[in-house]
Order: sequence, then structure tokens, then C-alpha cells
Amino acid sequence: MKKILITFCFLLSISVQSQQQITLEEAIEIAQKKSPEYKALINQNQASYWRYRNYQAGFLPQLRLDATLPSYSNSINRLTNDQGEDIFVQTNQSRLEGVLSLNQNLAFTGGTLSFSSQLERVDLFTNDATRYSVIPFSINYSQNSLFYNEFKWDKKIEPLMYEEAKRDLIEGMEDISLNTTRRYFALLKAQVQARIAQSNLSNQDTLFQISKGRFKMGKIAENDLLQIELSVLNSKNDVTTNQINIKRTSQNLSRYLDLENENILLDTPKELSTFTVTVEKALEEAKANRKAVIEFRRRRLQAEQDVAEVKGSNRLQLRLNANFGISQQGDVFNELFQDYNQQQNVSLSIGIPILDWGVSKSRRKLVEANKDLVNTNVEQDEQEFEQEIYLHTLNWQNQRNFLETAKKAQEIAIKRYEITKKRFILGKITITDLNLALQEKDNSVLSYLNSLEKFWTDYYTLRRLTLYDFIKNEKIKVKDLIYD
Repeated sequence: MKKILITFCFLLSISVQSQQQITLEEAIEIAQKKSPEYKALINQNQASYWRYRNYQAGFLPQLRLDATLPSYSNSINRLTNDQGEDIFVQTNQSRLEGVLSLNQNLAFTGGTLSFSSQLERVDLFTNDATRYSVIPFSINYSQNSLFYNEFKWDKKIEPLMYEEAKRDLIEGMEDISLNTTRRYFALLKAQVQARIAQSNLSNQDTLFQISKGRFKMGKIAENDLLQIELSVLNSKNDVTTNQINIKRTSQNLSRYLDLENENILLDTPKELSTFTVTVEKALEEAKANRKAVIEFRRRRLQAEQDVAEVKGSNRLQLRLNANFGISQQGDVFNELFQDYNQQQNVSLSIGIPILDWGVSKSRRKLVEANKDLVNTNVEQDEQEFEQEIYLHTLNWQNQRNFLETAKKAQEIAIKRYEITKKRFILGKITITDLNLALQEKDNSVLSYLNSLEKFWTDYYTLRRLTLYDFIKNEKIKVKDLIYD
């Protein structure tokens, strides 16, 4: 047994030398830069960023060139002449066209205003002639519906979605802190349990050697000796089990932090400085900072948008197109830019459902019912939102007391075990009493670690629920990300 312990201690000393030692704060800092969740969060935020940039660009002037490269046609086509007769005409020609346009979406009206210039050339190979057509200047306005302005709703909803995405990034970073804390404590508890198991094995082996001598002297019964030997065997199994658990939890943490070294040594986090959190303060910061508050507003607006869209096109449908410009055509290019012809047209299309068997009414009732449902769900979500913060804040106020109690219980259990072990060596108590004290000691150490883990996870949960740092008394922010 001594050789085994010496070998284990030698291997342990080599292992400690190659271990990477990190604290909880360092682990969180690494995770917020290298974890898979961080990378997914950045990709998601990047998509939201470009969506918002695309929305903003939609209200800026768009300069566009559309061209038809030389197209060639040599075929027989059917045409209707001036007398109303269908005739077949042989065409052998090429065509070239270019349109330069400046387009502007108008959020106030919901339509699109365009300024354009157009040039067209047709080469007729049958009679070796060339024809030109030019529209130097043309103004066009079009609007799909006179009763529904899509741009107006976009201006209300898209900024909310972008603000929601920015707050989601902050909440995601706090989620990373919370997940890192859980993985950190999983490995920390495994390491502490492994040290406890190894210490117990050493103590049990020492007590077993002492008990064998006492058994030979007839001071203890064979049953007590066998019970101590059984404890030694169980301790060996505990050592093996905990080493496997260390391997598993260290892999989980190292892979999450994207570390090359899986041999990590953790420090037990210290308690935070004392600070007070009131329910009123927590609710105030949560309503000012959380993305859920923006989400509630956005969901209501989207439901209202659906109602407005259906009402705007459900009964009377109107579409407007208007154009004003000048044009000219001829055989000589240099003569095109004089004596222009006026070019104007206005069209207003109308659509009225006369008999639709209740289709229009059912569509309107459907979106109105969906709007009421959304409002009801949002109200419930708002209540759950406030209740979650209320209950967690109350729980946080008592968490430090729970931690102090667990810490005191650990100190008492360790002290009691040391006293019980000395009394067993002196032969004043049985092995059963010693094992009971040992079990209580181990449970108290693990209970303290569980309470410490709960303390830290509750702290980071409080930060996530409010997006507020109560130690620094400031809102939690992340560095603005710029995507080129």
C-alpha cells in the first residue's frame, strides 16, 4: 500500500506541475472570447446588424443602371396592320437598350419616386437602317396601396428589432458567464472530491494498519477489522471513480474554453463583497435594459401591422402609377436631343370584391383575433417576467445566509471528524462512529461547494435578469461590434 501511495503522490506531483491554473473570473473572460456560444452569438448578431443596415439603405437614394446587351433576332413574326389584318413579317435586327435610374422610397407616402433616362438603338439588317429612341428625362411615382404604408411600419419595427438584437448580445454574454460557472464548479467539485477520496484512502489505510495490530492484541473484534478493510477497498474505488469524473469535467470545461490543455487546476472562488439588491431596483433595471421589454413592444406592433395590412387591402384596393417626361425618336442620333415630345401617363387601378363569400371578413377577423391573442400572451409574459425577477431577488437576499451556514457546518464537521478519529485510535469509539463522522465531513464539504456554486450562479443569474452590475452600480455593456 505504501508503494502505491508513493507512486500516486509522484504522479500527482508531475501532474500538478503541468496543470494550468485559472480562476472563475479568468474562465469567464476566456469563455466570452473563445467559447462556441460566443462564436454563435457573434454570427447571430452579425446577421441582425446587416439586416438593420439593409433596412437603413432602403431609404437612401438608389442609383441603378439596367442595360440590354445587343440582342439579335432573325425570325418571322405575326403582326396586325393598320387595317386590322394579321400579317407575317420577316425581322432581322439587333437591339441595344440602357436605362439609368435614381430611385427613392418615400416613407411618408409608402410609394417609390424614380428619375430615369433611357436610350435605345435598333439596327435593321433587311434595309440596312438604324433607329434611335431616347427619353432624356422621366419622373415616375408608383404606390402599391393607397391605404397601407409598409414603410411606415418598417420604421417602427426594424429599429426595435435591432435594439432587441443588441440587448440579446449582452444577455448572451451573461449566459456564457452562467454556463462557464456551472462547468467551473463541476470540475472544482470533482477535484475536491478526488482530494477527499485520496485523503480518506490514506487515513483508512493508516487506521487499517493500526487496527491489525490491535486485533492481534485482542483489543478489537474481527468484525471491526473486516469493516475497516472494507472501508479501505471502498476508498480505492472512490479514488478511481473520482479520477474518471475529473477527466470528464475537465474535458467539458477545456473544450468550452477552447483550451489545448485539459489538465486544469481551479481555485475556490471567494465570496463577493456585500451589496444590497431591492426588488424595486431589480425591476427598474430589468425594464430599462432587458430585450424582453423591447420584444413585448415589437410583438404588439407586428400584430397591429398585420391588421393594418389586411384592412388596407381587404375591401377597396387602389394602386397608383404616374409618369411625366419627354422623349424623341429618329434615324439620326445627333437629331434626337431637340424638339422633344411630351410623355405623360397616369393610371389608378381599383379592385372591389363584390361577392367573396365572406373571405374578406374572415381575413379581417382572423388578424384581429390574432392581435388579441398576441396582446393576451404578452400580458402573461410581462407578469412572468416581473415574477421571475421578484422571486430571484428575494432568493438572492437569503443566499449569503445559506452560504454562511454551509461554511460553518463544514468547519464543525471537519473538526468533529478529527476528534472522532483520535478517539477511535485511542479505542474509545467504534469504527461505525468513525465512518459516520467521515461521511458527515465529506457531505458537509460537498454541501458547502454546492452552496457556493448556487451563490455564484444566482449572482450571474441576477446580472442576466437585470443586465445590471450591482457591485459597480452600472449597466452591463459590451463593446460595440463593427462588421466590415
